[in-house]
Amino acid sequence: MAPLQVPFVDFKAHVAALRAELDAAISRVLDSGWFILGPEGEAFERELAAQLGVRNAVAVANGTEALQLALAALGIGRGDEVVTSALSAAFTGLAILSAGARPVFVDVDPSTLNADPEAVARAVTPRTKAIVPVHLYGHPADMAPILDLARTRGIAVLEDACQAHGAQYEGRVVGTLGGIGALSFYPTKNLGALGDGGAVLVDDPGLATRCRGSTAGWTRCRRRS
Repeated sequence: MAPLQVPFVDFKAHVAALRAELDAAISRVLDSGWFILGPEGEAFERELAAQLGVRNAVAVANGTEALQLALAALGIGRGDEVVTSALSAAFTGLAILSAGARPVFVDVDPSTLNADPEAVARAVTPRTKAIVPVHLYGHPADMAPILDLARTRGIAVLEDACQAHGAQYEGRVVGTLGGIGALSFYPTKNLGALGDGGAVLVDDPGLATRCRGSTAGWTRCRRRS
């Protein structure tokens, strides 16, 4: 007898449950003739920011680009070290490498599968310019000791919340705790798109301006890194 195969996700059923709303949204976009950026994207940014309690949400192509743009906006570049979890999708490390920095992977807490704050502290060196905790499977990393360490050492914190939309840590939404965070809207994520997408969550207006835009915005951020 052939083994039973359980699909990882049933996109057809997911779409069927929202079909009327999706058809209406697609019709609005088709009727507007504005297929890239524009009012629908801006409205999504505003609604996302309001829902998560952050000043700015900058919509981008995907979660990897959200991490890349955030690192560039923070000035992370060649010769810098970025401490992050050893347990994450490859794209967390690849985004750090694309910035020209060196990812420093740390062990996870076996009870949460997120970066162990003590391991993070041991990994910090004078070259450390950022810490990228990953909120894996919707479960928040233990942010309080990581944020305390970062404040003491003058290190930026970029939260990889690509798989934790709306999850909370001590009453606050992850991705907003350190001032800048990244989300992914890959179809299998907690909040999936009909394709791909991502967003940078950022409180500082200056950082938001550096991240906002298309390829030109990415080029400006890279020049400043």
